[in-house]
Amino acid sequence: MSLLVFFLFTILVFSSSCCSATRFQHQHKYMQKKITLDLPSKIGINYGRQGNNLPSPYQSINFIQSIKAGHVKLYDADPESLTLLSQTNLYVTITVPNHLITSLSTNQTTAEDWVQTNIIPYYPQTKIRFVLVGNEILSVEHRRNITANVVPAMRKIVTSLRARGIHNIKVGTALDMDSLRSTFPPSNSTFREDVAVPLLLPLLKFLNGTNSYFFINLQPYFRWSRNPMNTSLDYALFQGNSTYTDPQTGLVYRNLLDQMLDSVIFAMTRLGYPHIRIAISETGWPNSGDIDETGANILNAATYNRNLIKKMTAIPPIGTPARPGLAIPTFVFSLFDENQKSGSGTQRHYGILHPNGTPIYDIDLTGQRPLTGFNPLPKPTNNVPYKGIVWCVPVEGASEAQLEEALRMACGRSNTTCAALAPGRECYEPVSVYWHASYAVSSYWAEFRTENVRCYFNGLARMTTINPGEPFFDITFVHS
Repeated sequence: MSLLVFFLFTILVFSSSCCSATRFQHQHKYMQKKITLDLPSKIGINYGRQGNNLPSPYQSINFIQSIKAGHVKLYDADPESLTLLSQTNLYVTITVPNHLITSLSTNQTTAEDWVQTNIIPYYPQTKIRFVLVGNEILSVEHRRNITANVVPAMRKIVTSLRARGIHNIKVGTALDMDSLRSTFPPSNSTFREDVAVPLLLPLLKFLNGTNSYFFINLQPYFRWSRNPMNTSLDYALFQGNSTYTDPQTGLVYRNLLDQMLDSVIFAMTRLGYPHIRIAISETGWPNSGDIDETGANILNAATYNRNLIKKMTAIPPIGTPARPGLAIPTFVFSLFDENQKSGSGTQRHYGILHPNGTPIYDIDLTGQRPLTGFNPLPKPTNNVPYKGIVWCVPVEGASEAQLEEALRMACGRSNTTCAALAPGRECYEPVSVYWHASYAVSSYWAEFRTENVRCYFNGLARMTTINPGEPFFDITFVHS
């Protein structure tokens, strides 16, 4: 049976890839007629809470109202936030955490309990409009069970909602661009073979049957920063006159976001679902990052988000080259910098507000303020790749216990990482926890950074251009 499914899928992908530009032009005109909208064109904001310096939900929701967001997306179903949101006019999206997906998928009673606990006490006073079952599930370790269970979990939540007479809460899941195998040119885009049949086909069937949205997290920053010399920064920031013409369809692209959106649309079309609506569950630009993260700065972040908002709030809607004139619900990422997120420095610097509610840069989520009406911002110094030497060192103020933890983390993976710190070896002296931890994290990062290891160590390390070995030892093995 599995061979038959794979054979049919292969035929579907091959035959759809042969579609002519004329056929697709006709198809996307038809899509404009079929797709209907049930959301205002107000911009949403992602409200994440992975930080130890963030304000209370009460303060945060006041800040969200002050920036005139129309919709807020939570990464959970926090009771305090949902209660407070009942006193606002904000539309609300809640999220089922990834670790709950499997239990929800296998038991209708569990799904009933989740809905009873996380929706019924607040709805309809709290204007819940979406339930997202998981976030970026393809990026989760040991994701196979989650991938197979996400659509069954979605079905059970819908069943529970319908049994209670609730029909205007849509259910979906937020995927990342890693769900696609190829994205260039947009018309040649396909989903990954390993998830197309087990995940995407049943997901698209579900979304089509429930008239819901395909939610996608789009970060043009990462697409641009991987090869900043080959893609214009202005093209990524909705600026300038750069264009790209898809050789198969003739569609002309004037920004990287549209190119990425249409990649998703073409990939869905290739699986037989050309009419499913699309929503952007996350998009933004980092206001800062690690030394080697090109283009992560306040000016670029402000420029990207201001131009994004202007595009997505336009009346009439602009849409994309493949779907002109269609509104795209969009959530800016994110409300605050979140200092406890793991990964590279940019992951902790997507916020538009400081924790005290003051803006990192001025922004108008209504899109009504002219782009020329904002105060000047500092000129960036990192729009081209850094070419110097970079080291990884412990953060200032780390306690001795924390330094010992960083030392254990760095030396625990490989026998060679900390070999020079052994008694009698060239870097054993001076004998101090700080010195040994400095050498260890820098050595570890140098050894494994090609495997996408970041200089973070659970917040205990940072990057520097100053050699941590001076004057004790000349560490020169870490190059950008």
